[in-house]
Amino acid sequence: MDFKPEFYVTRIMYEKIIGEQVSRLSELQDPRVIYVTDLVYCTHKFHLKKTYPWLSVTFEPAAVLGTIAHLGLGQLLKERGADVEVEVSREVVLNGVSYIVKGRVDALDRNNGVVIEIKTARSTISAPQEHHVKQLNIYLNMLNYDKGILVYIAPSRIVEFTITREPVDLEREVRDLVENNYHPRYAWECSYCHFSKLCPYYTAQSKSDVK
Repeated sequence: MDFKPEFYVTRIMYEKIIGEQVSRLSELQDPRVIYVTDLVYCTHKFHLKKTYPWLSVTFEPAAVLGTIAHLGLGQLLKERGADVEVEVSREVVLNGVSYIVKGRVDALDRNNGVVIEIKTARSTISAPQEHHVKQLNIYLNMLNYDKGILVYIAPSRIVEFTITREPVDLEREVRDLVENNYHPRYAWECSYCHFSKLCPYYTAQSKSDVK
């Protein structure tokens, strides 16, 4: 049977994923715009993104799978009445400078008061990842919700964990980021980082199963 290479479906995925990343480039260059995810990873990565924003634009199969999982499960939750890809923001003033902390919640079940975050993994997860818990807890505080659910989708298993809101000092988190106090925050981060070849804090470590 004859066959030839094709790009039809891949191009559709490429245009969506790259298009979304390119649309955020102006924000990536604005030092006053902070994403919630910036607060849970290496602080130096935030500063490198602001300096070299185009290096953040990637099209990797693992990211594509994550996007597809978010879209599929998001659609299912939407059919059950949840709002998906809900934008949240909060102003934080630090040393007279106004910063905007922004994020996008995967799903928000307003009827049951639950914030839902979807994560993909390469292998089985037995406990929620610390940086994911922190991200979800920040969302809970920004939205004033008490309950969150982390959903992990791996090839061999799907698991959920309930996360209960704990107080978070958003001003301190922003200060740590701006002052570049944690580089890296976790030993495995450097192995995934697009900026590793430009980073003076780079350390070679083994990879984590979940990003």
